[in-house]
Amino acid sequence: MGVKEERLVESVLFSASTPVSIEEIKEATGLSKKKVDAALVQLIKLYNVERNKETSIEVVKAGNKYTMQVKKKFFDQSVMVSKPEIQSHHLKTLALIAFHQPVKQSNLRRMVGPKIYDHVDELSAMKLVNAKKHGSTEMLTTTKLFPEYFGIDSTNPEEIREFLAKKVIGSIKK
Repeated sequence: MGVKEERLVESVLFSASTPVSIEEIKEATGLSKKKVDAALVQLIKLYNVERNKETSIEVVKAGNKYTMQVKKKFFDQSVMVSKPEIQSHHLKTLALIAFHQPVKQSNLRRMVGPKIYDHVDELSAMKLVNAKKHGSTEMLTTTKLFPEYFGIDSTNPEEIREFLAKKVIGSIKK
């Protein structure tokens, strides 16, 4: 594994706005799967082990994709300078859907109000929420993109619920 290949993969992870698959890294760099795999192993070792205390960045696996992100302990400070891509009111709706999934849109309307319909449309357009017809309402769940987008290493609704509960408890303790 050469340094050049490792830097190519690093540049893809750094510049990507969302987690990327091995296939996407292969396409962007022209490297073989074997070289991409080797580079990812080296980058994870470099950022998460060797330079762990020297950097605020980590390389993580999110589902079957990889991302370079700010470590959680530095996230609150760094988020102050970057605008979230999801508006806060949509984020609250998304959190409710993720926590209660599968959830009927009519039940969510009782919790949030009629604005929920616009929120669900927006979140569906962002490919973060699935809405399937369920009688006179829709049944809402998160998509496979949801855990990738938020760096959750599971698509299992119960594990997503646990992750969100820990985040809420962690933010209350601060």
